[in-house]
Amino acid sequence: MRVKTTLFAAALLTLAASTANAATLITESEASLPAAAGAVTMRGITRGPSVKLVNPTETKSPFDLKVKFEAHGGAAIEPGSVKVVYLKSPLVDITDRVKPFVPAAGIDMSKAEVPAGQHVIRIDVKDSEGRAGSTTVQLTVGK
Repeated sequence: MRVKTTLFAAALLTLAASTANAATLITESEASLPAAAGAVTMRGITRGPSVKLVNPTETKSPFDLKVKFEAHGGAAIEPGSVKVVYLKSPLVDITDRVKPFVPAAGIDMSKAEVPAGQHVIRIDVKDSEGRAGSTTVQLTVGK
């Protein structure tokens, strides 16, 4: 009976540790950088993928970051093409932090940690036809 109790306790500790772990999306030092100068523009008409923030726009950290990708014209999303940049000066590439949470459907990052404040992030993706899609999202994170 003692072995079962010990195994049950170990399983509970493992579950608690895995749910408590949050992934850092933006660090305090990155958040303290000055905002990027100038606006990001996309030119021309394209049938590239759509990139849409599902949630959140205003939240508290940690939060679940969900972004939806949608390909058009029979193309498929190329998850390996996703690039995520924190728009600061200098630009901060946070792609490697997001990559483990990127299936073809979008970004599904549970418990993303972000310092309080306003954060502007650009998300780029390509489809199987090589067409690009991009969006810039602003996250407002409270204390």
